[in-house]
Amino acid sequence: MKIKLFATLKDRAGSSEIIAVTPDSLTVHELRVAVAEQYPALAALMTQTIVAVNQEFAFNAETVHASDEVALFPPVSGGADTGVEGVDYPTILSITPDKLDLNELQHAVTTEYDGAVVIFTGTVRRFTGAEVTDKLAYEAYWAMAETKLQQIAREMRARFSDIHGIALVQRVGEMTLCEPTVAVVVAAGHRGDGAFEAARYGIDRLKQIVPVWKKETRPDGSSWIEGDYTPVKGD
Repeated sequence: MKIKLFATLKDRAGSSEIIAVTPDSLTVHELRVAVAEQYPALAALMTQTIVAVNQEFAFNAETVHASDEVALFPPVSGGADTGVEGVDYPTILSITPDKLDLNELQHAVTTEYDGAVVIFTGTVRRFTGAEVTDKLAYEAYWAMAETKLQQIAREMRARFSDIHGIALVQRVGEMTLCEPTVAVVVAAGHRGDGAFEAARYGIDRLKQIVPVWKKETRPDGSSWIEGDYTPVKGD
């Protein structure tokens, strides 16, 4: 069985893909055991490793087949939908190596019905307590990440029915100090129509379920920064 690896697991294995000897079908738990036995460098990580099968989160009792697309990764680091009254509000979803243009994103999600736009952006921070960061590099499980952005946009519209345009954009690749790394943009008719709350929900969910990881480079070396959220059914 071919298995994709990301972030810490990729570094430990020294490769972005491994081949595990398995039956044609087995449970996710049995897959974890097989990988731990056949790749000792990964064994200590298996209990907290996230498993994705065909770009969806998979859980220990579920069955995985040799023909499936399987990926292992640590917890993630921290089209247009139809709106009210038949109006098509824009939805911009992207995993991109390109620099973020916040003005362009704001214009892209704003319609003639909108009087309020909330923009959240994360940036590369130099100082975290006593630690010093020189740069960050982001990596994504690209296809699954785009699927999860679509899911988050649907959740945002379901929870905050008065919002209009949405943009969810995550950068990948290397970024230097103070560069924007991610943007969540939400447009609405008025400031009280849920745009603030939707933007907060959007970035929180992105940090939970979109498979993106960052490697932090410091004066004393580099390391992957992983989150602590474990996906559940429905994620």
